[in-house]
Amino acid sequence: MSVHAWLTVETAQSELHASLQRVYAGWRSLFRNPLGLAGLIVICLLVLVAAFAPMLATYPPYEQNLRAPLLPPGGEHLLGTDELGRDIWSRLVYGARITLMIVVLVSVIAAPVGLFLGTVSGVMGGLVDIAIMRVTDLFLAFPSLILALAFVAALGPGLENAIVAIALTAWPPIARLARAETLTVRGSDYIAAVRLQGASTWRLILRHVVPMCIPSVVVRVTLNMAAVILTAAGLGFLGLGAQPPTAEWGAMVSTGRRYMLDSWWVVTMPGIAILTVSLAFNLFGDALRDILDPRGE
Repeated sequence: MSVHAWLTVETAQSELHASLQRVYAGWRSLFRNPLGLAGLIVICLLVLVAAFAPMLATYPPYEQNLRAPLLPPGGEHLLGTDELGRDIWSRLVYGARITLMIVVLVSVIAAPVGLFLGTVSGVMGGLVDIAIMRVTDLFLAFPSLILALAFVAALGPGLENAIVAIALTAWPPIARLARAETLTVRGSDYIAAVRLQGASTWRLILRHVVPMCIPSVVVRVTLNMAAVILTAAGLGFLGLGAQPPTAEWGAMVSTGRRYMLDSWWVVTMPGIAILTVSLAFNLFGDALRDILDPRGE
């Protein structure tokens, strides 16, 4: 084995060992962080509720009962009914599926795009870096909700178009972070050894730079999930996201605002669900930063 190859293997092994040690220590610290652990528990409950929605729902979520509209919480309806007599608890349970789907799909679309563009920009530099970063700055110049509204207005209302619009506004912060991480990693001995070994630019990016940026990107994506939920709820509230009668939390708040003074539960219950899940992702993201961010200690 050549000296350069040996140096590359040794450096990679030491980096991997250090990363595993940080992850192990971080997960131990998570169980000593009550807020982060509470956020993780709420997220796990959200996943379980979405998975077992048919068993947890007490009524069909779209079944109307015009003889029992706006019933208060209690009795046969745990959280009351809406203006059409639909059970609010059942609609919240099925709405968890839509919320989880939005979060997962936006993350699956935005995270790889932002990570790829950020690492390419950081490694190549020059005109490529300038072009990618100026486009990124253009997206970052607008608030995410306003930009999502513009995209949805162009694509048309609907849940699928809302997911695409939110994903288009979610990748620029990830690209910025990935570029910053790449600029830090680019000057390390590990990358220098890979360059001396004759690795191509794309091999350097995909095999060596991207894995080093993934922990920070995972933290950023987790923290972004709360913003994704709020943006999706905002689009649903404005009638540009999920369309009736879909049991989406933002749309439920929108339809319930007309009855807020006399029937507070119609708008309060989905509002509490949005607040709780968004706060849980923020708390867990803060704890996850301590686990995955190499500079956390």
